[in-house]
Amino acid sequence: MRHHTTFRQLEIFEAIARLSSFTRASEELYLTQPTVSMQMKKLTDIVGAPLVEQIGKKVSLTEDGRELAQASREIFAILDRYTMAVAERQGLERGKLKLMAITTASYFAPRLLGEFSKLHPGIDVALRVTNKEQVLASMADNLDDLYLLGTPPQEIDVIAKQIMDNPIVVLAAPNHPLARESRISLQRLAREPWVMREAGSGTRNAIERLFHEHGLEIRPRLELGSNEAIKQAILADLGISALSCHALTLHQPGQFAVLDVEGFPIQRHWYAVYPAGRQISPVARAFLEFLLRQRGERSCSPDKLGANCRADCAS
Repeated sequence: MRHHTTFRQLEIFEAIARLSSFTRASEELYLTQPTVSMQMKKLTDIVGAPLVEQIGKKVSLTEDGRELAQASREIFAILDRYTMAVAERQGLERGKLKLMAITTASYFAPRLLGEFSKLHPGIDVALRVTNKEQVLASMADNLDDLYLLGTPPQEIDVIAKQIMDNPIVVLAAPNHPLARESRISLQRLAREPWVMREAGSGTRNAIERLFHEHGLEIRPRLELGSNEAIKQAILADLGISALSCHALTLHQPGQFAVLDVEGFPIQRHWYAVYPAGRQISPVARAFLEFLLRQRGERSCSPDKLGANCRADCAS
């Protein structure tokens, strides 16, 4: 088998095993689905045993598939260590940086990567943005260099470095009656229709925890799966919501009203995370140091939230 299997085939198989989907694997690797299917057929023929089982769109691994997935990860880990050793000798003139981030981090992560790339133009950077479940699955398998999260995971032993403030602010349409009020109580806010992220969202958990601490409960009028959908619902007068200040980065001042509410902003943080015990590459270490140096300059200022929140987050 080792005389015929290619690294590309193993890379495709590892992506399918990790994502449980031919479609998502093809998207991640920028390949067509026929190419992915063809390479998987060749790999299966070489191994001489089925590697995956597919029922509808759901893909699961056979026992042979699970063994090959583990072997593939070990092979790629060896290659990563080799690349790390080469990078150590070459300094930061060349190398690769693989980042994975939850969706909300897309408001600032590409900008930070761009600034880092200007300092080190020889480094290839890759950023995958997805939901928290996929980030944790990738972290458990040690597949990327660094992970950007709003809350470090409890179920995985990690090193977490605080890189940026992440204030949660209450947003409403600019013509909302509460936009003209000050020091709005949580009791008053609880009577409003809310548009919320799905259950399990870190932002939603923080909001509900604050209300529960005051003996209050909010019942969402709508549950939506993305911050962009929530913002559109706010502008359509479907309710109010609370989102990261960074979600306002690309909007014009005054497009949303940032309400003056007692107990807000809820001060959370962004973290750069990697598995404990892992020796991160020189490139990843340099990027982490870059993030830590920029920490003070990249945070929304809680005392300037109001109309200046968007500008503060974008600076």
